[in-house]
Amino acid sequence: MHIIDIIIFLLFTGGVVAFGCSFFKKKGTSEEFTSAGRSLPGWVVGMSIFATYVSSISYLGYPGKAFSGDWNAFVFSLSIPIASYFAARYFVPFYRSQDSISAYSFLENRFGPWARIYASSCYLLTQIARTGSILYLLALPMNVLLGWHIQTIIIVTSVAIVLYSMLGGMKAVIWTEAIQGIILIGGALVCMFILLFDMPGGPAQTFSIAMEDGKFSMGSFGSSLSESTFWVCLIYGVFTNLQNYGIDQSYVQRYHTAKSEKEAKFSALFGGYLFIPVSAVFFMIGTGLYAFYKVHPGVLPDGVGADYVFPFFIVNELPVGLTGLLIASIFAAGMSTIATSVTSSSTIILTDYYQHFRKHAGNMERMLVLKLSSVGVGVAGILVAFAFMSVQSALDAWWALASIFSGGMLGLFLLGYISRKARKFDAVLGVVCGVILVCWIVISPFVHANLAIVFGTLLIFLVGFLSANLFNKRRCK
Repeated sequence: MHIIDIIIFLLFTGGVVAFGCSFFKKKGTSEEFTSAGRSLPGWVVGMSIFATYVSSISYLGYPGKAFSGDWNAFVFSLSIPIASYFAARYFVPFYRSQDSISAYSFLENRFGPWARIYASSCYLLTQIARTGSILYLLALPMNVLLGWHIQTIIIVTSVAIVLYSMLGGMKAVIWTEAIQGIILIGGALVCMFILLFDMPGGPAQTFSIAMEDGKFSMGSFGSSLSESTFWVCLIYGVFTNLQNYGIDQSYVQRYHTAKSEKEAKFSALFGGYLFIPVSAVFFMIGTGLYAFYKVHPGVLPDGVGADYVFPFFIVNELPVGLTGLLIASIFAAGMSTIATSVTSSSTIILTDYYQHFRKHAGNMERMLVLKLSSVGVGVAGILVAFAFMSVQSALDAWWALASIFSGGMLGLFLLGYISRKARKFDAVLGVVCGVILVCWIVISPFVHANLAIVFGTLLIFLVGFLSANLFNKRRCK
């Protein structure tokens, strides 16, 4: 990599870490660490939500999917407006009225401590899997660029991100994410236009090749549940995004950081809707890569995996300066999401586990737990990232893990939120049935693995709802 590109990359990443660390307060409180003092404007929180969504999974995984396949995965993005609407209409007012910053305290109030532990443990597993997948995807371009060992890059990157997350807390994470979001959008747009206008026949040639080879297809409209059809991807997206906006701690925690309920509602809508056009840019990049290497046969070496194609293009085709910008953009996407996972996970460890046994812990003790938890989540993410080195598609692996680890906990939340009659027995019965179904889906090829979250959610809610309405009177007698 040219020295200018290295300077641009190092200035950006070093600047982000330094900026995040600048929020450190020697006498900061745990409330400031977890909720930023409820002082942030809506557009900053919204950009933070967007930047969290656009991780390196999107920056590298989406182009990889479009390059090797089509736009089927883009259907996932089309489901976001539904979740954003429900967030602004229902979730934001509900959570801001709660006393606890934890997204899962409500479940304890409704069904007891076991429900809170179940949901929070599912969340922690999901965040560790997300952290590992993103660390792995962050290491890919640097491995291609500099030849450094992927393991070394994963460790160094994790340490840098955990450092400013641990020192600056939620305020540092959100403000750095807002800056990173702007940079990653700019980098993606620049790369897309270069791909389109570098074609011998201009942008029209890219669209012509893509149309001829079916690269814009969003999947089959058939009724199969064992394949990634349009409907499977859409339904998966609706349930996953409802879970993200409705019970994901990293989102719920952001609702608390906005300075008013109105600003929090705006942030939910802004962050979600912005993701749709930007994700389309990523898929267009993948389609452009396919067309580019089709008209330049032999340029792309054999054996280059789909997730590596975009980094390969960045290294070999972009002019000096833009390579550094694009690598910085990829790091911006990944760093923001990892920082969020680290901070929100440490918050859950404090509120849902430590304070459950140490209700009267002092501020210094709580701050120590938050910082040690941040380090622990970072180490766990590193181990998962090492495991990701053996998967074929990081995006597919992440989606499968997210669907499995979610455990249908959205169904438990909806049961508590919608059904007034549901009690502990109904919730336990629903969760047991839902977990059994999720496990069966994982080991059975009957339906696509991504549908685990869909059927798990539905079964938990329906079983609990029916149990509450059919047997509640009998139990009362």
